[in-house]
Amino acid sequence: MKNDADTKRPYRQTTRAAASEATAARIVQAFRGRLQTLWFDEIRLEDVAREADVTVQTVIRRFGGKEGLLDATVDVLAREIMELRRTAPGDPAAAVRALVDDYEVSGDLVMRVLAQEERYPTLRRVTKIGRAGHRDWLAETFARWLETLSPTAAQRRLDALVAATDVYLWKLVRRDMQRPVDDYAALVERFVHAALTSADDTR
Repeated sequence: MKNDADTKRPYRQTTRAAASEATAARIVQAFRGRLQTLWFDEIRLEDVAREADVTVQTVIRRFGGKEGLLDATVDVLAREIMELRRTAPGDPAAAVRALVDDYEVSGDLVMRVLAQEERYPTLRRVTKIGRAGHRDWLAETFARWLETLSPTAAQRRLDALVAATDVYLWKLVRRDMQRPVDDYAALVERFVHAALTSADDTR
């Protein structure tokens, strides 16, 4: 027969695990906020720990340092992007809407990371993964427009889709030119349509 201690132990373990995950989430959120507004070498673990209401030792014990925090932040960002971009393959309008929603949430942070990729190998690794993931998403989303083409033609069409949906275009239209989000979405739709219907890339 189980005593009270045996019954309470799994509950205490679950509670501690939940508290640990909540602490980790606060640390990652504090780091993410700084990554969006500061250069990587300006981010101090002391400031991250203070905002997350933990000690620096806790941050180091959980993540090892800024590179570990970056990995954890990228994992969170990747999950968010996957959720925002979740659409049925073969629906260009829905894909563009999902892309716009994604960039409105993550675009500034992505641009900040891209601006530093040549200085920090860790960031360069992150951007390389991001570019590959974006291309894979396009290949899956627009597979019906690619699968009947020759490998060379499919590559050219996919290149055009990558260019039409690149985050640098979002930055140009939304931040530099300060156009409304609907204007940006309409522009991407036109570029995507042109990429999908061009006769030059079918050979």
